Amino acid sequence: MKIKAELYLDSRAKSNGLCNVKVRIYFNRKYKYYSTDVDLSPQEFEKIMFGRRKTNEQKEIYLKLNSYLTKAESIINKLNTVFTFDKFDEMYLEGRDVFNRVSSSFDKYISDLEVEGRVATASSYRCARNSLNDFKMGVKFADITPSFLKRYERWMLDNGKSITTVGIYLRSLRSIFNQQDIDRKLYPFGRGKYEIPTGRNIKKALTLEEISRIYNYKADPGSVEEMARDYWIFLYLCNGMNVKDFCSLKWENINGDILTYQREKTKRTVRESKKITVSLKPETWEIINRWGVRSVVPHSYIFPHYEIGMTAARKQEVSQQLIKTINKYMKRIARSVGINKNVTTYVARHSFATVLKRSGADIAMISDLLGHSNVSVTENYLDGFESDQIKKQTDVLTSFDKVAQ
Repeated sequence: MKIKAELYLDSRAKSNGLCNVKVRIYFNRKYKYYSTDVDLSPQEFEKIMFGRRKTNEQKEIYLKLNSYLTKAESIINKLNTVFTFDKFDEMYLEGRDVFNRVSSSFDKYISDLEVEGRVATASSYRCARNSLNDFKMGVKFADITPSFLKRYERWMLDNGKSITTVGIYLRSLRSIFNQQDIDRKLYPFGRGKYEIPTGRNIKKALTLEEISRIYNYKADPGSVEEMARDYWIFLYLCNGMNVKDFCSLKWENINGDILTYQREKTKRTVRESKKITVSLKPETWEIINRWGVRSVVPHSYIFPHYEIGMTAARKQEVSQQLIKTINKYMKRIARSVGINKNVTTYVARHSFATVLKRSGADIAMISDLLGHSNVSVTENYLDGFESDQIKKQTDVLTSFDKVAQ
């Protein structure tokens, strides 16, 4: 028996004078109608469906309407000879599809991240979800078009968000979109559609001479300032380690003068997370001996910040507070030793990579020590470090004014 799906404009106008576009299913001499979220006038419907020349907005509406129809036809093909309206309803109105609210999918993914202990990532996705809701409450996947994304980007910039934040939020949205089973014709991201902006990070790596000033800075023994200085030096010497990994270090990670660990950031995102190897220097051991908590239990934490049994949420709070403390005192130390840069824990990582690069180290080795997935990631990471170096090296181009006439 023939089953047919088509787009149909309801003849009953709403209070705004527009009519709802519906998907009409014909089976066994019966019609059943399924609403879409598109309301049009009869003239607009004709123009969008049958007009030769369409505006960009009309093209987007056309694609959206056809996604409803394509989904219906796909379900009809799957049901084939066992078609019933009940079965069709169950599949057509299922949870993960183009008609869903984006916020609901964000909520589900955020919940999954929290269960996995990925608290920081969950927080980032929550910020992206809240921003999207502020822009348009109840947005559905079918609403996410290139023009919608451009308007959202402009709205964020107008409300004081940096281009970096815009990129972070939109990459989160793209990730949520990618998790849905949505017709690829509707995919709004990519070349020729909407391209997520990337901010240019001005990376301020320190020179060896500046790092020496920090290392030799005299702080009061046992003070928080001394701890902040030592921790920053430790992060720098240990392959630009981040604070969360620093807090997670256990005595079992040390074998002689070699420290090996897995980045907390990639433990759950990579099936076989790469192990990072650190050569412990006398300066590193000095910091471990000064601030570490000695234990004969291998799985005890080296530094006194995390505790066995601590929840992921609490770990996140502790590491974030430690970052703030280190950055606060490093700002003071930098000012005291004449460094006019914002010396943060992240700068320790940049400095590690840059000092090695300037020493002539192979970029593949730097990539491995940083724990990057491939060399191209490291190349992008190092991009922009060398503006001061380039300026210095190219000063020779204007040395003609020093040549005797």
